[in-house]
Amino acid sequence: MTDNPAPDSLLGKTAAQENFPVGSFLIAKPLRPHVAAYYRFARTADDISDHPTLPSEEKVAGLKAMGRALVSGKAETPEAQASLALKRSLEETGVDPKHALDLLIAFERDSVRARCRDWDDLIEYCRFSAMPVGRFLLELHGETDALAWQGSDALCTALQILNHLQDMKNDYLFLDRAYTPEDWMAETGGEFADLEGRALTPGLEAVMGRMLDGAKALIDTARLLPPAVNSRGLRMESAVIVRLAQRLYDRLRVGDPLATRVKLTGWDFLAATLSGATSGYFRP
Repeated sequence: MTDNPAPDSLLGKTAAQENFPVGSFLIAKPLRPHVAAYYRFARTADDISDHPTLPSEEKVAGLKAMGRALVSGKAETPEAQASLALKRSLEETGVDPKHALDLLIAFERDSVRARCRDWDDLIEYCRFSAMPVGRFLLELHGETDALAWQGSDALCTALQILNHLQDMKNDYLFLDRAYTPEDWMAETGGEFADLEGRALTPGLEAVMGRMLDGAKALIDTARLLPPAVNSRGLRMESAVIVRLAQRLYDRLRVGDPLATRVKLTGWDFLAATLSGATSGYFRP
């Protein structure tokens, strides 16, 4: 169907391959194993839902087995071992398992649904696929400020949408999955088959522009996060990620993800890390 190689998400992506920091050195050392346990759980579930040949019903069964293991402490499948490690972590830290179980809701949806009806439907999907990650980190650090949680939800949602736009071609080619809202596609004359093309069509470009408008509003709200965080390390990391999100947004504004993968450069990471870590070190 295409000469494009299979995306990393189908091959078992590691933390080092992510676009944004995963449990970086800015996180307090005693907490890093807990972040790693959560990441392994999320990555395992994501790999199940993104498997290119596994039938939908088997994906859902595997994800449900991970959920049962997280609650019961008994693994029925090899993949559910990730649930056991996270269960031990949650018991040690007292963090709510909901932040992991909510992820499974999103992955189950990905296993059986390939489209988003409208923008609200996409945001609802992100409530389970993205927001739990930030909520887990905030609770792990004992952060309770409402502005921090609001900013975190916005940041995680923005990152998810930007990632969808980065991967829009591969998601469609390898998984027949598209997150571009169906109603916007119909309004602009965009066709899902256009996602196979070598360049954005006018319809797709218009939909992408509207999604980027929404992402920009979310990034603006995400700026509430760093100043509201008490933990210096988490405050620095969140400030870095807000800057990375802005840089990826800027690149997607002028790039064409069908022509080539739009991604952050080494300079983007360096500049965002230096400026974000510096601003986050000193709490406003």
